[in-house]
Amino acid sequence: MSTTTRMPWRSWPLATQILVWVLCILIVTSAIGAIVYAQISSATVDEQYQQRSLAVASSVAQMPQIIDDVAKGDPRHSIRTLAEQVRKATGASYVVVTDRNGVRFSHPNPALIGQKLEEPVAVLDGHTHVGIDPGSLGRSANGKAPIFDSAHKVIGQVSVGILETEESADNARDIALIAGYSLLALAVGAVGSLILARRIKRVTFGLEPASIAALLQEREAMLHGIREGMIGFDASGRVTVLNGEARRLLGLEGEVLGRRLDDILPAGRLRDLLTGALPASDSNILTDDALLVVNRMPVALAGRDIGAVVTLRDRTEAEALIREIQAIGGLSQALRAQEHEYANRLHVIAGLIELGEYDQANHYLAQISHTPSSVDDDLRSRIAPAELVALLTAKSAVAVERGIRLAVTPDSRLEDPAVGPEVLLTIVGNLVDNAFDAVDELPGERSVTVRIVQHDELVIDVTDSGPGVPDARIHDVLRDGYSTKRSRSGKRRGLGLALISRMVRRLGGSITVHPGPGGHFEVHLPVPTPKTTRPAESEVTA
Repeated sequence: MSTTTRMPWRSWPLATQILVWVLCILIVTSAIGAIVYAQISSATVDEQYQQRSLAVASSVAQMPQIIDDVAKGDPRHSIRTLAEQVRKATGASYVVVTDRNGVRFSHPNPALIGQKLEEPVAVLDGHTHVGIDPGSLGRSANGKAPIFDSAHKVIGQVSVGILETEESADNARDIALIAGYSLLALAVGAVGSLILARRIKRVTFGLEPASIAALLQEREAMLHGIREGMIGFDASGRVTVLNGEARRLLGLEGEVLGRRLDDILPAGRLRDLLTGALPASDSNILTDDALLVVNRMPVALAGRDIGAVVTLRDRTEAEALIREIQAIGGLSQALRAQEHEYANRLHVIAGLIELGEYDQANHYLAQISHTPSSVDDDLRSRIAPAELVALLTAKSAVAVERGIRLAVTPDSRLEDPAVGPEVLLTIVGNLVDNAFDAVDELPGERSVTVRIVQHDELVIDVTDSGPGVPDARIHDVLRDGYSTKRSRSGKRRGLGLALISRMVRRLGGSITVHPGPGGHFEVHLPVPTPKTTRPAESEVTA
């Protein structure tokens, strides 16, 4: 015994569903329209035939010969002949003339002539009448007109009828015409539904409704389940997709879908990267709250450009960790440099003692006693934060190893810093490292000078003997992504000064870049009043 598995309606292809629905709608509407039109047409044909019958009856009733013969009782039996002539001339089914008592003077059936009508005479009221008469010959559209004598008295009746068979023939022609138009509309609808189904199938890339719904659910789950921000644009640059992470990273509020970013974000590098005005491939962008990595990829489907997708990654914490690791690496290098320096000095002293050059050894000891240790003591006496002293000491060792003279100005003093040590280390460390890079490959004397003072405000001033910043690049040097140095070992460039600038702005300060020759960066930070709470280090550390 075999069983046939029927495919559920919902699993039918979209084109088939559309075709079936359209055909069903067309069949139902065409059938209803045909029935209504047939009824209206039938009623109209009845009305036309009734009026036609009445017109013939009225004409016969006004014929003088008919009036005279009816008034005399048709002594010559001429009414029968005249009525038959009128019937043939007009195409009526019958023309019956009676007196006021209903006695027939004419009838298509000769056997009924002289006999009375089965129904009463309807025109005795002096008016014409129309209607459907079952009659002795069958159902017919009937018109009745009174015959008046010279005194305008009703003396008889003329009844003219057209049998239903003739009406049915006219109705059949109308119904055939209706059926033809309905079949034509059905054919046009079927062709239109096929074209529409193909169009929908092409627009939906051949996906059926169930697949589209599944894709929508998967897309929503994916968009809101990933930790990266994602923005989708259509071909005209309007936002079509936006997940919650992208909204958070960009600080977007309100309705965004369907709008262009030109109407939402202020002009700047961030908007240019997102809209494609600038190429975005692992591009760093520094906002007020985060360091973002932007990637923008065009999207093409079935050979058509349908827009682009932008992904945003928050690298704020990762970048801070990287810079902390780099700072630790710098300190390690400084300690190694100091280790080498102290080892060399110990070797010199040991050699002089072994050679018996005691005076020379004493002279050498007196000479080195005024260098690193004495310098460290001087810095500790003028600068309170031990972390900052350690940083400057380590940078001094690195400077000696790289052949650079690092000096802290004699007027530098910092007892109660307006900001936390982490902020100072970040600002001073980045500025000094940039100064080292600026003079590293220069011939001749290379020097970097640091000045740190605090009175009404905290001032950090770093200068170097390098080429400096050209006047035309003053406004670009603090922008994220801008750097004049080549990247080494995949290290990201153009972030240090941008991070410092953001940090300084968030603390209510300012950073000034002076044009060359010679690099000169000057940071001013406000000193809080006793009632002002110092910002938490976690809020300002890059």
